[in-house]
Amino acid sequence: MEHDPKALQAIMEAASPPDLELAFRPMFGGIFGYADGKAFASLSNVGLALKMTGADHTALSAVPDVKPLRYEPQDPPSKSYLLLPEAVLSDPDNLRSWIARGAAGLKPKTGKPRKNSLEGK
Repeated sequence: MEHDPKALQAIMEAASPPDLELAFRPMFGGIFGYADGKAFASLSNVGLALKMTGADHTALSAVPDVKPLRYEPQDPPSKSYLLLPEAVLSDPDNLRSWIARGAAGLKPKTGKPRKNSLEGK
């Protein structure tokens, strides 16, 4: 089934936890979703995929019809992004839970300043 990334964005925005600050940017013919400035969602013609880690990745992988993201059938499966089935997309409460878990699994910023290449010159 072919998906419309803009329609997926609307579904995601409607289901997102109210305290989660989301941003969306066009990327590679689709849209990427960001939480706290970090990419964690791919919205494309193949569907909505969330970046999941650890136990959350394992739990979402066990949901019926969830598959690793592949933009093309010959592409290798993503190790971190999981494609959500229609059953999850059509259930805002369930989708909200997975969005929250995906965003919570993002690595926090280290706060470590970048080294200026002109320092000491």
